[in-house]
Amino acid sequence: MNLRRTLRENRGFLLFLLGFGLFRTAVADWNPIPSASMRPTLLEGDVVLVNRLAYDLKLPLTDVVLLPLAEPQRGDIVTLSSPAGGTRLIKRIVGLPGDRIAMQGGVLILNGQPLAYTDRRTVGEQLAPGWPVAAVRATEQLPGHSHAVQFLPGVTARRDFAERTVPADEFFLLGDNRDNSEDSRYIGTVPREKLIGRAHHVLVAADWLGEDGWRMAPRWGRWFTALR
Repeated sequence: MNLRRTLRENRGFLLFLLGFGLFRTAVADWNPIPSASMRPTLLEGDVVLVNRLAYDLKLPLTDVVLLPLAEPQRGDIVTLSSPAGGTRLIKRIVGLPGDRIAMQGGVLILNGQPLAYTDRRTVGEQLAPGWPVAAVRATEQLPGHSHAVQFLPGVTARRDFAERTVPADEFFLLGDNRDNSEDSRYIGTVPREKLIGRAHHVLVAADWLGEDGWRMAPRWGRWFTALR
């Protein structure tokens, strides 16, 4: 009896929670960035807005596509459920279905053409507190889309792989932090239904770890910025 009365008295709030949950699982979502795999585009402590209707209308809480809405594009930043274990990741689409993809010495080769990397510069980077390394940043010229990438020459990474063709309805994804990213070099190409949505803006951003220990310091300059 008490349970029924509690449900009756709070049904408005419970309906709100249900609607809010469905909205987050079917329409729009926000995701915190926990790792450095998308540096320098995304930083740990960023929270990104994700459009779950960018590509498909799905049955909430599933990968079942009810209605295709648009085609993923080369250069899109997407959240996904990893084919290798289901972990939620955020990466960039670099290869579309039918594309031929290879890498030599960290240079991405798309359909037989090595990409150009402009504006190269060396910066200091922290792999972890107290672990400084030199990083090379550049602008990668994907066809129709340019964006920042980062390389870590002093870190062991997979910088070479033989040409492969992206299967139908699948995509080849890479992190912008090329030498510190678990992406299609390791997990394989990603089926379309595993794409959760397109990340399009940083909503809020903050530093979480400082020299004096845990803290939160807003990075105001990154709030509400569009992603490239």
